[in-house]
Amino acid sequence: MPLDEERSTTIRIEIPPESIPPQFKGRRLFDLAKFGSAAKTSKKAALSEESKYRQLLQSVYDGVLITDLQGRIFDANLRVAEFLLFSGDEFCQMNILSLISGADISLIETLCSHLQKERFALIQAYCIRKDQSFFPAEIAVNILKFEDARLCFLIRDVTLRKQAEEMLRTEHNALQNAGNGIAIANGKARLEYVNPAMLKLWACEKADDLLGRDVRDLWAEKDRAEEMVRTILEDRQVWSGELVARQTDGELFHAQVSAACNRDSEGALLGIVLSFADITDRKRVEDAMKETERQKAMLATVGAACHHLGQPATVILANLGMMNRKILPNDHEFKRLIQTTTEAAEQLGEVLYQLNTMSEYKTTSYLEDREATSAFSNKILDLPSVDKPDKEK
Repeated sequence: MPLDEERSTTIRIEIPPESIPPQFKGRRLFDLAKFGSAAKTSKKAALSEESKYRQLLQSVYDGVLITDLQGRIFDANLRVAEFLLFSGDEFCQMNILSLISGADISLIETLCSHLQKERFALIQAYCIRKDQSFFPAEIAVNILKFEDARLCFLIRDVTLRKQAEEMLRTEHNALQNAGNGIAIANGKARLEYVNPAMLKLWACEKADDLLGRDVRDLWAEKDRAEEMVRTILEDRQVWSGELVARQTDGELFHAQVSAACNRDSEGALLGIVLSFADITDRKRVEDAMKETERQKAMLATVGAACHHLGQPATVILANLGMMNRKILPNDHEFKRLIQTTTEAAEQLGEVLYQLNTMSEYKTTSYLEDREATSAFSNKILDLPSVDKPDKEK
């Protein structure tokens, strides 16, 4: 009769000689007791291995599901129960395919085929919880070579990773689609990233035309560009202002620049982040507005001067007329003086009339061949040619 492995090793058992296993024939009874002890030790070893397996299964960070080669679930750890909201007993009545959104038997067939040649397979999918909600998961699959081959699914919830990736994707798209030029430079002020808007501003076809260049080389105003970089990298301050930029083809344009420290999550300085806006058109409008205001101011000044000079000129002409009528016929010299003075007064009147009818303030060179040291030292007002209306007699 077979030995009772569960009883004490000191039990005496009558065993017919023919029924004793060949390896134990000729031994004394206490030797047979040792065989029972060895069997019990083997059982304890098996239980110990089971305990280690259970401990390992429960200590894995990922959720674990053990299935047969058809996907039927045999075992699960507590972590996967937290993910999927099922109990262990419920898992053992399910197929792994019911927990992976969109999966069918072809998935199991593909995995089995793949794992014959490779150590593991990786699945990116959405898992279905008991409440029918979903979460993104990364699932690693391998084969456990037990007495019967088993598939081991290690499930990791990657919701936070997906959210971070989506945020990075959103931020990247925002940078790529921004209307303003955006650049990132390292701690040596060399460009590491430029967006398409910046490429357009600097008339470049590809990012390699700018990457690696020193930020200071982008500007026509070297001193101010150096000040900007020093303010950020040394003083750790924000810098903003207007700079004249030089395109790769040498053309200049005005840019509004905002630059700040680029820091990592712990606050350590990595370099510079810059944004640019082309304000060339705005500068033209501002210059045009300034010119309009200057024209208005000058025309108002000229108008006021005409008003204040016109009345004295009228009085002078009237008095000259009366003096001309009172001079003696033979006083030719005095008469000549009155005539030339009258002509000068009339000329002054014509100039005042021209000034009073001006609609645009312009200047012209006074002496053609003169080398002036000042932009204004050789300029006079350019009077328009106008026809003065005839005086009513």
